[in-house]
Amino acid sequence: MARKVFTGIYVPLVTPFGKDGSICPSTLKQLIDWVIENGASGVVPCGTTGESPTLSYDEHHEVVELTVKYTAGRVPVIAGTGSNSTKEAVGLTESADKAGVDGMLVIAPYYNRPNQAGVIQHFKAVAASTDKPIIMYNIPKRTGINMEVATIVELSKVANITGIKEASGDIDQVMAIISQTTDFSVLTGDDNLLFPLCALGGHGGICTSSHILPAEWLKIYTLCTENKLSEARALHYKLLPLAKAMFVEPNPAPLKAALQLVGIPVGGPRLPMMAASEATIENMRKVLKSLGVI
Repeated sequence: MARKVFTGIYVPLVTPFGKDGSICPSTLKQLIDWVIENGASGVVPCGTTGESPTLSYDEHHEVVELTVKYTAGRVPVIAGTGSNSTKEAVGLTESADKAGVDGMLVIAPYYNRPNQAGVIQHFKAVAASTDKPIIMYNIPKRTGINMEVATIVELSKVANITGIKEASGDIDQVMAIISQTTDFSVLTGDDNLLFPLCALGGHGGICTSSHILPAEWLKIYTLCTENKLSEARALHYKLLPLAKAMFVEPNPAPLKAALQLVGIPVGGPRLPMMAASEATIENMRKVLKSLGVI
């Protein structure tokens, strides 16, 4: 029986904070409506873009539970539940499962830098704690380790490990994963690589930039599936300045600035992340104006 393969564009939601630094549920609801109404395939609360490293366990559960309840089945909810502690990742996964998510996004263990055998055992332990689909997340520039192709292929054979968010930036690795897996979502975490990944047979992305114009990002994937590569390429180059503007400073500072500019008061990031500089805000304003967003 074929497994659930997630396709399309999933928005890794920022976590809105009020002036006192606490989570702002009303703005989170506004943000969820914004991305769904503008064409997102699904939402991902409590990922890196959602500043999960600075959320307490209770806050993490609050954001996931609110997102599930407020989304109310309009689109799938894939909760970030990763940690560099296997026990903590299992706990977050069980909590998200109880909240009713459609799947979990689990980052490779960071900082402690396990070998590939340790990575395999980590993901198998997390997968064993739930029946829901698990999407692995490979982002070496944040974790300090790269999940090797052989590791990803082995883990793809676990019944409920059904995809990977690939942010290694290595197209050769992406091609190898696509060609060596079956019934397995290969999603980009590098916004600027959505077009090449989809043209090579990938399934979409979990993209920071897709908070803005999610339907346009989704169209890149759809055009690729229809073999309309020239149209997809044109759209890629149209959206590329937005993707670049999102990462001139550490994520999610530029994104939070962009959302403020479109009228969603998400606040700034929590320390140690800093709010976007005036130069970054002005650059983002120019990009959003060029796209007709503001």
